This record gives sequence, C-alpha cells and structure tokens, in this order.
Amino acid sequence: MSEAKPSSIDVARLAGVSQKTVSRVLNGEPYVKEEVRLRVQAAVRELGYRRNDAARALNSGKTKRIGVVCLGTALFGPSTQLVAIEQTLRTTGYSVTIVNTLEGDTIADVVEHLLEQGVDGIILSEPIDVGDGVRIDVDVPVLSFGRFPGLSAKPNIDTGGDNLGAGRSATEHLLALGHRTVWHVAGPQRWWAARDRLAGWRQALADAGVPEPPVLEGDWLPASGYAAGRELAANPDVTAVFVANDDMAIGVLRALAEAGRSVPGDVSVVGFDDIPSAAYLTPPLTTVPQDFDVHVARGIANLVTEIESPAGVRSPVPQPPPLRLVVRQSTAAPRTAH
Repeated sequence: MSEAKPSSIDVARLAGVSQKTVSRVLNGEPYVKEEVRLRVQAAVRELGYRRNDAARALNSGKTKRIGVVCLGTALFGPSTQLVAIEQTLRTTGYSVTIVNTLEGDTIADVVEHLLEQGVDGIILSEPIDVGDGVRIDVDVPVLSFGRFPGLSAKPNIDTGGDNLGAGRSATEHLLALGHRTVWHVAGPQRWWAARDRLAGWRQALADAGVPEPPVLEGDWLPASGYAAGRELAANPDVTAVFVANDDMAIGVLRALAEAGRSVPGDVSVVGFDDIPSAAYLTPPLTTVPQDFDVHVARGIANLVTEIESPAGVRSPVPQPPPLRLVVRQSTAAPRTAH
C-alpha cells in the first residue's frame, strides 16, 4: 500500500500556522511575515509537499497560469523584455507558459493553443503585423506590449512604450542642434514599434517644416545598418541620422567611419534601446533607453488585477512613462559650411 501524500493540512500542522497561511505563502501573496514564510517553506521541503494545481483550478475556476506569446528572437529588445516578464510573473504566484510564433504559425494559432490550455490571461510580448488582416477574439484579459489593432479582448491592456513620442523626441533633438533635416534608418515595418518610431520622426519633420528624406529600412541587425550607413555616407547632404535601434546604429557608425565621415563632426547619430554597449562605443551613442523592468512590472500588475478583480471592478490602467533621450557624444551641431 502506497504511503499517503502529504497535504496542506500536514504542512500547516508542522509549520504551526493555519492552512490559509500556507495557501498565502504558496501563492506568493504579500503581507506574510518573513519568519512565517520561511517556516512554511521549510515544512514544504521536509514533507515533500506538492500542490495539486488541477484540483485548485477546479475549485477556483482559475489555473494561475498566464500564457506569453513571443517571437522567438534573440534581438535585444524582445529578449530583454521576455526575461523581465518571466522574472516578474515568478513573484506573482502565477506560472507561465511561453510559446514562440514559429515559421507558419499565426498569432491567432498560438493564442488559441494557449486558451485551450486554460490560461487565465495572455501576454503579447512584441506584436507584429502578420499581414493577413487577422482578428483575434479573446475572453481573458490580454496584456500587449505594443499595438495590435486586430485584437479584441476584455480587457486589452496596452502598455507598450511611447515609440511615436520617442521617435519624435530623437528627431527634435537633432533639429534643435541646427541640422537642416534628419534621415531615418527604420526598423522592419511589420513591427508596430518600428512604424511608430517612423511616424514620430515624420511628425517632427512636418512640424518643423523641413524636407523629409527617403526612408532606409533595415531588419534591426547591424549588417542592415551598415548597408544603410554606406548609402548615407556617400551623400554629402546627410548630417543627422535617427536609427530605429542601437544595433543598426552600430552598423551606421562603422560605415561612416570607413567612409572617413566623423561622428559627430560630419554626421550626428541617434539610436534606440540603450543597449549595454551603447555608452562604450566610439563615440558613446546618444539613444532612447527602454526601461523594460518598469513597463513589465506595471503591465503585469494590471493584468493580475484584471484577472483577480470581481466582475465590474476595474482599476484604471496608467499611461506608460515617456521614453526619454540620453544625450551622449554622437550628436552635435552641424559644422558651419565653408
């Protein structure tokens, strides 16, 4: 005859606390004394207790699981954001199921897969335009780190950073230095973030009444920035460039250096993301930092509130903080024409 598995009652008895306190500790709830939390955790280890999440889901109607849709990319922004999502969810008492949108998968397919698993909420880590006019109807709360116009959810929490405002700010910085216009190396236009940065650049030029140069589109990687940089370096009219991410900006800097055009003496360059190496480039790169920890913590706090609040009780979702430019030595006033 097999030995009976330990229960939460056994844990409570050994730890000298109530069963409710055991539940609060196991769910990662706040306002539990650290000494009590450690005692309960020690009892769990000593007894080898494991929760029956399936039974808990049947009793509560909740699985305590959140599904995350990501792009499966090693790019700095999405990968850093995914790490922040996983680490933040770990502190909420929710488990996480991460699904990558692989070749041939649509976001609708992946979301349906997660819903079939019974998730309580969904996170779209970096929405892109899949190009098929897809509409997704979801009956659980969805947190989207960026725009996704085809999504219908109750509610849909959009907490992406202000890419449009940041693109505008980066361009205005260069115009304020006295540059006649600003060129743009855009990210791939399937990405809503890239579109918004492009739109911000365009708005700043229009408001200043300056000419809009042709857009050069890259793929977020340094090689595409290098290709764009070679084209820009060959044009003597180019004195200022806003690049949609730092990796492409690194390629632009390399191409300008090879062509003998100094930064910022001949050409000023602004990037986006503030990757760890940005401050150590030659010259250090002016860029727009993204505070992924802050955005993710704010978004997940609101998602959990929406999951756990009674019907009809809704807390307002705060606007994301503005993305602010960090000015370094890659930007300066243009040289006076001789």
